[in-house]
Amino acid sequence: MNRKLKRGLQLTLPLLIAVGIFYFLYKDLEKETILSALRETDLFWLGASLFVGLIGYLLRAWRWKLLIATREAVSVKTAPVFWALMLGYLINLLVPRAGELARCGAVTRVYPISTGKLIGTVVLERTIDLAFMVLMVTLAFLLQGAVFLEIFGLLVSISALSQFVQSYFVLGMVILLGIAVALYLGYLKFKNHRLAGKIRQFLRQFVSGIETVYQMKNQWGFWTASLLIWLIYFLMMYWIALAMPATNSLSMGSVLMVLVMGSIGMVAPVQGGIGTFHAMVAFILLFYGISEEQGKIFAMVVHASQMITILVLGGIGLLYFLPKRISNLSEERNVY
Repeated sequence: MNRKLKRGLQLTLPLLIAVGIFYFLYKDLEKETILSALRETDLFWLGASLFVGLIGYLLRAWRWKLLIATREAVSVKTAPVFWALMLGYLINLLVPRAGELARCGAVTRVYPISTGKLIGTVVLERTIDLAFMVLMVTLAFLLQGAVFLEIFGLLVSISALSQFVQSYFVLGMVILLGIAVALYLGYLKFKNHRLAGKIRQFLRQFVSGIETVYQMKNQWGFWTASLLIWLIYFLMMYWIALAMPATNSLSMGSVLMVLVMGSIGMVAPVQGGIGTFHAMVAFILLFYGISEEQGKIFAMVVHASQMITILVLGGIGLLYFLPKRISNLSEERNVY
């Protein structure tokens, strides 16, 4: 397949899927219904959600900076890392997951830090976020077990899942073993090749990024920030729930369950969770007596508030990095 065509499909196909899901969800929703709900929204709580969301982005940047700065001679500042992070979020709206590479590339425009290490820190960050998400799901299960089990029963057939595992477990293990053997034989054949040397160098840098979690000095700050980031995610959604008449009676446990479903929607490989986030949030709100219309409007407000933030701050981040070149590193150190 032509490379340009392949890249075009990688960009447009997820976007078309996202737009299709979004259109299907909202095509029957009356414009006046949306405007009426927006007019009734409490701007204080909406503004509070936007403000605490900004603090969350700053905490993310500061946490990433702790990892980046570990074992580096250069002094890493939070501001460039923050703009790199926001640029990454902006790129993710265009190409899913490409923002992770983009923010690493942005940091290299300011600091002489290897790309391999930066990617390692991003993978580490995402792994830690996944662990906290699992903890959040566990907490939601403890607080909203009945709803959790009802949803799970609707979406997953236990007997079918068990049968699938029994049927394909051995085959899966054989395939994984075959891949491992093929990779090992390939390594033995090409280990002295120049490309293999470059790959080993990259992997060493990548591992050095992973190891920063043990080597950084401010362990308390890192883990406290990680906890606060997820607390802020909850507050962002809870305060918007308080802002809207249709959802202001939801309990904290209910909003936590909505956050879990929304997070699952955001993981889908489409730009910015468009469509999938809205569908998951509107779906779970039905279990708490919120009408389909109001659930969709709530999801739209939550999602739009963050997309606007990303578009504005990501745009500023793009302008921040456009004039920067690696050759200006000495000047950057004096400025920052």
